[in-house]
Amino acid sequence: MANVETSLKEAMTSIDGSLGAALVDYASGMALGTLGGGKDMDMAVAAAGNTDVIRAKVRTMEMLGLNDEIEDILITLGNQYHLVRLLKARGNAGLFLYVVLDKDNSNLAMARHQLRRIENDLEL
Repeated sequence: MANVETSLKEAMTSIDGSLGAALVDYASGMALGTLGGGKDMDMAVAAAGNTDVIRAKVRTMEMLGLNDEIEDILITLGNQYHLVRLLKARGNAGLFLYVVLDKDNSNLAMARHQLRRIENDLEL
């Protein structure tokens, strides 16, 4: 079982093209941990902003009467992918893993696979 720090390090090292990673509580918008990013990518700010994306999608699903759950959300930018994975394993509801990827050096299918694996190993 991996803790937050170990899980974020795993995301940064096992997912090709990772530029930053965060574990976020979307009820509060607070990052429980961040890694990477840099001067041009404040991971805490990005994590809080993606909380609004999740809340908006959840509200939209409710208005549409969709009885389903969000697995992940992909935001494609010119040079980056922003991948948000809502956690469901072992009572981690209310949390999401957020990874920023360099578009030219990443593989989305493998990134999604690795995030599922990291989620399954995460112990809070």
